[in-house]
Amino acid sequence: MPEGGSHPIRWLALLILSLVLVLGVATGVFFDDLMKTALDPKTPFQTYRPPPAPDYTRLKAWALLPGHPASPAPADGPADIFFISPTTFDGGRDWNGPISDMRADRVFKRVVAPNYAGPFLEVGRVFAPRYRQASLYSLLTLREDARAARAFAYGDVARAFRTYLDRFNQGRPIVIVGVEQGGLLAERLLVEAVAADPKVRDRLAVAYLIETAAPADDPPIPPCRRRGEPGCLAAWISVPEGQLQRASTLLDRSLVWGPGGELVNLADRPALCFNPILGRVTDEPAPARLALGAANATGLEWGARPGFLARQVAARCLDGVLYVSRPKSASLTPQGDWADRRRVPGFNLFYADLEADAEARTASLLARDAASPPAR
Repeated sequence: MPEGGSHPIRWLALLILSLVLVLGVATGVFFDDLMKTALDPKTPFQTYRPPPAPDYTRLKAWALLPGHPASPAPADGPADIFFISPTTFDGGRDWNGPISDMRADRVFKRVVAPNYAGPFLEVGRVFAPRYRQASLYSLLTLREDARAARAFAYGDVARAFRTYLDRFNQGRPIVIVGVEQGGLLAERLLVEAVAADPKVRDRLAVAYLIETAAPADDPPIPPCRRRGEPGCLAAWISVPEGQLQRASTLLDRSLVWGPGGELVNLADRPALCFNPILGRVTDEPAPARLALGAANATGLEWGARPGFLARQVAARCLDGVLYVSRPKSASLTPQGDWADRRRVPGFNLFYADLEADAEARTASLLARDAASPPAR
């Protein structure tokens, strides 16, 4: 065959290769939009029929519950931790996930519980309600339907907290922990069920709103301004050090509760910024040498204590955002698929710091109560 006869084949190969490259680039550019479209329920929330409501008098409505929730064991820590999970439900046809979703439950057990509820096991018993959480998609858009889905989820959390108080608390100190979506719901819970009820307010050791923008100009309870101070609020959102544009975008997209229970943009209001390494709301920088320990606890059995990686990150609050330096360990870098990278990461950079902070504030609350004369 003449050599020139191979030219059409070469041109065809080049054309196919060019098309593949163009499609690859286009897919990379538009992949985020494609995934969001796939997760969009495409149904107005007003006409959407949500999954059945949980019954918090039944065990299956709780993701974490002590072995004997109504009667604390002598070995239990002194406090109760009411833990509100971050987003584990991706979505699709549902704005709000059923509490029976198996994939969401696996993410909770494998990633969320060991990394974000685990730090508080040394402090006491953990109560984590399953709730009809807003889907991952609803956190990626500011549409009114998505806001309605987040607001809807609060009803479950409020009922779970009331059931917890009525059936299980027995006057013990309370630590409230909300992460990401759970932090937003905890913020409203602090207003309606804690600050509004003096008896509950007096039992609150501390509230942590992790990766949550809480308004600094009107927080639901006083911010934590000293180490060991009981009854206060520790809230922050974080970005890697130097990513100013990402911080600005995060603040622009942050929602807070309006006076009528609606979700509104944080807008130009300042965000509260608690530095977990320093244990207080401050703009002072926290060097890595003060960090007690990060941990990657993903996959650990519930209750197992992870190994700590000390001095991994430095952190500083600036304009309402916590800027965190790059961790030294490769085990503390985001991993997983598209959805995994839009949820909270499978590690906790402040695991040991939060553990020590919660223990100190609970001890302060107990000491304060012991020093106070009994009410008549």
